[in-house]
Amino acid sequence: MEQDIIRIAQAIERAERILIITGAGLSADSGLPTYRGLGGLYNGLTPEGLPIEAALSGPMLRRAPALCWKYLAELGKACLGARPNAGHAAIAELQRRKPGCWVLTQNIDGYHRQAGSPAQRLIEIHGQLAPLYCQSCGAEDPELAAHLQRPLPPRCAQCGGILRPPVVLFEEMLPEQAIDKLYDEVCKGFEVVLAVGTTASFPYIVEPLLQARRNGGFTAEINPATTDLSGWVDAHIMRGSLDVLPELLSHISRH
Repeated sequence: MEQDIIRIAQAIERAERILIITGAGLSADSGLPTYRGLGGLYNGLTPEGLPIEAALSGPMLRRAPALCWKYLAELGKACLGARPNAGHAAIAELQRRKPGCWVLTQNIDGYHRQAGSPAQRLIEIHGQLAPLYCQSCGAEDPELAAHLQRPLPPRCAQCGGILRPPVVLFEEMLPEQAIDKLYDEVCKGFEVVLAVGTTASFPYIVEPLLQARRNGGFTAEINPATTDLSGWVDAHIMRGSLDVLPELLSHISRH
């Protein structure tokens, strides 16, 4: 285990271009539940008899905004009720030390930004929870926390339209700008790709790892569980990111 951490650190030390892919496991150490565990929200059906994927979908936001916002509010309260952890801080510090280090995150909590990851090297592929914006007139509203204390759905102060977060709901497309940014960087190549706390096998997660392998780069995973990625990365550390990332950082020079 310790040897694997040193191997990953040495690969990062040698590399100029590094990609860190993060999922719910990273924020779980802040007390945020992972995707399937949000207060039991994602297990089985909602009290309305719906799968959560239907309740938290783009069509539901249009058809029954109060119902969709009932569950968006659960996400919002969970994210606002926790803070970035030492794993987020270690990634931000690594980006300071390695100016070619990028972060691709599936998380919508905004913790990478709060921890200090530079926005220009951060790709939030599923968007984020704030600031809200009006679906009718486009006006921005930064008051997510205040709206969660009021009757839902939140309304625009300008025109009375229904507000929504800039997050990707079920049955919605990934943001074109984020996808373009990711594939522009993947085309340039990454020498090291590190997956942290993600079980996903979406193409935009797998492709950067595969390409790094094809080009002779180094791939690694930090996840206490075995995932679809585990079988073919160069190193898999079966521990939580909160333990591993600060230790990993301690082996990388400050330049």
